[in-house]
Amino acid sequence: MHNRWPRAESVQDFIDNLAAVQSRIDAACLRAGRDVSDVRLLPVSKTMDENHIRLAHQAGCKLLGENKVQEAWGKSQAMSDLTDLRWSVIGHLQSNKAKLVARFASEFQALDSLNTAVILDRRLQLEGRTLEVFVQVNTSAEPSKYGLVPEQVADFMVQLSPLKNLRVMGLMTLAEFSSDADRVRACFIRLRKLRDGLADVYGHLQLSMGMSGDFEIAIEEGANVVRVGQAIFGARSLPDDHFWPTGD
Repeated sequence: MHNRWPRAESVQDFIDNLAAVQSRIDAACLRAGRDVSDVRLLPVSKTMDENHIRLAHQAGCKLLGENKVQEAWGKSQAMSDLTDLRWSVIGHLQSNKAKLVARFASEFQALDSLNTAVILDRRLQLEGRTLEVFVQVNTSAEPSKYGLVPEQVADFMVQLSPLKNLRVMGLMTLAEFSSDADRVRACFIRLRKLRDGLADVYGHLQLSMGMSGDFEIAIEEGANVVRVGQAIFGARSLPDDHFWPTGD
């Protein structure tokens, strides 16, 4: 189905798509013997225009994920009248854009640099805000992806501990982009095992993993947040490589 979902063009389309995705979440939880309340759906609105986002908001989307900081900031300003709409930045953050994230984001899911973390914490102090963050881990060992290698995560968590305006909620990963379900599943298993190894020190960290094409596998392997775009909004007009790491 990748890049073949029909575009949602009405509030009812979004309601139907959200219900369909939730039904798949429910079924995956049932298979895994998990409580549905343990899994949060994060609709991803990257590249979508303001009109479609407003339709999604009317259908119940109150927190939206965006990859590119500048794009997310522009949307947050254009739709500031939607006072209950919040934004999760889920793509790589260059340190010089940290001030924007500190200003408007409710969540940041791609933290993998101590320098960026320090700058972000400082800017949050100036804004009088805290920010929920996820540490990004490269579980597929693909050089095209950002994220810490799994062996770096424990030390990175220690380095984050003095930064009081960052609330570390969990770990995030992108699985290998593959039609081989076993290869995809292996990425999610690596993140879960990494999380479990940190539990004695940090308690229960959430796992953000799984997108439109693989979120059911992610749920079966312990995902607490699934980031779903095309199955809700419909196919994007831009190619997939537009979303791979290039900074912002």
